[in-house]
Amino acid sequence: MKNSKTEKRLKKIEKAASARQFSLRIVLENIHDPHNVSAIFRSCDAVGVPQIDLLYTIEEFPKISKVSSASSKKWVEQKRYNSVDECTKKLKSDGFKIYGTILSENAENIYDMDFTEKIAIVMGNEHRGISEEMSNACDKHIYIPMRGMIQSLNVSVATAVTLYEVQRQRLNKGMYEKSELQPHELEELITQWCEK
Repeated sequence: MKNSKTEKRLKKIEKAASARQFSLRIVLENIHDPHNVSAIFRSCDAVGVPQIDLLYTIEEFPKISKVSSASSKKWVEQKRYNSVDECTKKLKSDGFKIYGTILSENAENIYDMDFTEKIAIVMGNEHRGISEEMSNACDKHIYIPMRGMIQSLNVSVATAVTLYEVQRQRLNKGMYEKSELQPHELEELITQWCEK
């Protein structure tokens, strides 16, 4: 019984690890509510985002709940930043285009975007949105089209909506079929996960 359980777990780990999209990153800038952060970790795990960058220049770093994240923080790496400059320079040096979620004059509808490139999507604070400094550092501004009177969604919901559009595009392009990692890197990741 134990053997088949172990085998089943290994197969699940192999499948999830090979679907990780290393050309996709989520950046959370000063998100205040730890429940929102935990829910975002859960969505990231669900669509294969391997890492979340936590950029906190005003709010304190959040405590991520095991309950609302459903232990997804165990499977999604996190990197902390204390300045917009440090975060954006690192992303750009790693070849990421930075898309900020903001209602601006030049913002583009998420359904008109190409999310199959190497991209980092920035989600901002629940009340203030993304900072002006971050907005200026972005390659593009993106928005979710709304039909109601209220022109915003809860940040964790907005992240999930955007990520599922990203996943749809990447599925259509076959990007989940083959790992973005080299075989030895994938093997290393699977070994790490088996030890968790």
